[in-house]
Amino acid sequence: MSLKTPDAIRTLQRKLYDKAKTEPGYRFYILYDKVWRADILRHAYLLARANDGAPGVDGVTFEQIETMGLENWLSQLGEELRAKTYRCQAVRRLAIGQNAARVRRSRGCWSCFGRATPTWSMPI
Repeated sequence: MSLKTPDAIRTLQRKLYDKAKTEPGYRFYILYDKVWRADILRHAYLLARANDGAPGVDGVTFEQIETMGLENWLSQLGEELRAKTYRCQAVRRLAIGQNAARVRRSRGCWSCFGRATPTWSMPI
């Protein structure tokens, strides 16, 4: 995953880093307002898209999101985050293993909406 972080996000990261280093006792109480910024949501989507995972429990793929309109999808996600009404969807469980004789491990597969949402915290 070699996506370059946009300059606006790098500036935010640098400012937060500088503040944390100069004032170690400072508490960042209001980072949640950075979550629904359009540039952060777009970058989070691109990071999740770069992983190219399978569709989640809702069955929606990244291609379907882009066909329906990425900007509308990102604005809906941003609005739900802003209004604090966003709720994670269920995680689809997949059994992984080489054959039936072995004990199978399960793996969670989030929906596209669910994969992009926690990714927003990575840039911050």
